[in-house]
Amino acid sequence: MTQDLYEVLGVSRDASPEQIKKAYRTLARRLHPDVNPDAATQERFKEVTRAYDVLSDPKKREMYDMGGDPLSAAGGGAGFGPGFSFSDIMDAFFGQQASGRGPRSRVRRGQDALIGLQLELGEAAFGVSKELKVDTAVTCTLCGGAGTAPGTSPAPCGTCSGRGEISHVQRSFLGEVRTMRPCPTCRGFGTVIPDPCSECSGDGRIRARRAIGVKIPAGVDSGTRIQLSGEGEVGPGGGPAGDLYVEIDVATHPVFTRHGDDLLCTITIPMTAAALGTSVELPTLEADQAGASNEIERAMTLDIRPGTQSGEQLLTRARGVPRLRGAGRGDVVTTVVVATPTRLDQRQTELLQQLAAVRDEENPTAAVEENRQKGMFGRFRDAFGSR
Repeated sequence: MTQDLYEVLGVSRDASPEQIKKAYRTLARRLHPDVNPDAATQERFKEVTRAYDVLSDPKKREMYDMGGDPLSAAGGGAGFGPGFSFSDIMDAFFGQQASGRGPRSRVRRGQDALIGLQLELGEAAFGVSKELKVDTAVTCTLCGGAGTAPGTSPAPCGTCSGRGEISHVQRSFLGEVRTMRPCPTCRGFGTVIPDPCSECSGDGRIRARRAIGVKIPAGVDSGTRIQLSGEGEVGPGGGPAGDLYVEIDVATHPVFTRHGDDLLCTITIPMTAAALGTSVELPTLEADQAGASNEIERAMTLDIRPGTQSGEQLLTRARGVPRLRGAGRGDVVTTVVVATPTRLDQRQTELLQQLAAVRDEENPTAAVEENRQKGMFGRFRDAFGSR
C-alpha cells in the first residue's frame, strides 16, 4: 500500500479506536459526495473510507502495522497466519527485502480548532458580523514551513538510508520473517534535520494570535457551531490548515427567554387593569439592535381584554426569532400575572367592600377544582377499590 493510512485520516500511529472514528466522521462530513460532488473530492473520500476500513478493524490494523496489505485479494497472506504479508513469505524463502511503504512526508494537514463566542439574544436572532482573536499554529515565517535553519536542508537518515523504514527479523515456523517498521531515528520521514529552525525548532509552524472575521447567520442558538474552512491549525511542515469551529453561546436576556424559535416573557398588571382591560407596550428584540429606527420596531402593543385571569398567555405571531433553516419567524408568548394589592388604605378598603356588596360577594365560597391528574397510588386505590 503506497499511502500511509494514518496520514490519510490525520491521526498518529498510536491513535485509539475512538480517535480514529472521530477523525473519519469529521472527514466524511466534509468530503461526502453529497456535499462536494467534484471528482477530486470523491476520490479523497474513497481514500478516507479505505483507510478507516483498515484502521477500524483490529485484525486488519495489526496486519497493516506489520507491513501487510489487508486490502489485497489474498488478505495479506492470511493463510499463513496473522501479521504476515506475501512479501514477508517471499523474504522468508528467498531472503529478499520486502519493499515497504517508503518515507512519509513531513507535510501533514493540521488539526481542527474550536473557539467559543458569546452573543446577545438580538445578535443571535438577526445575525451579526464579528472579529475573532484566535491563537493557532501558523506557518513559520523564518523557514517557510521547512523546519530547517536558513541556508540548510534536511539530510538523508543514516539509519535507514532515506527509506524511512528498517527491517525487523523474527523467527517463525516458516523460518526468518522480515517485516518493515518505521525508522526510529527519522520517525519514518527518511530524512533528519541537522540544523533546525531557531524559530519553530524544526516543526515548520509557530503559534500566533490573528484576527478572523466571521459572519453569524440569523437564528443561531447556544450550541450552534459555524465551520470556517482552512482557518484552524496549520499542519506540521507547513501543511494545510484544519478547520475552525465557532461555537455559539447566547447570553441571558433581561426580558425574553428563548424556547426554540419562540420568545417567552412575563408581564404583571394590576387587578383593576385585568378586570377592566388595558393595553401594554412590550419591548421587542429589534429594540436592542442599532438598526431599529422607528417605534413599530422598538415596541409592540398587547391588548389585555377585560376579565383576564392570572396565568393566561397572549400570543403575538411572527415577532420571535427568525428560523435558522427556513422562512418566517417564531412567536412571542406573553404570560400575564395579575397582582393582588397587599396594602389598602381605608378608602380603598371601603370601595372594594362596596364592589363586593354589588357583586354579592360579601361571603364568598371557594370552588374546589377536581384534580384530574391522579397519582400512582390514587390509580392503584381506584383499581383495587372497584373489585
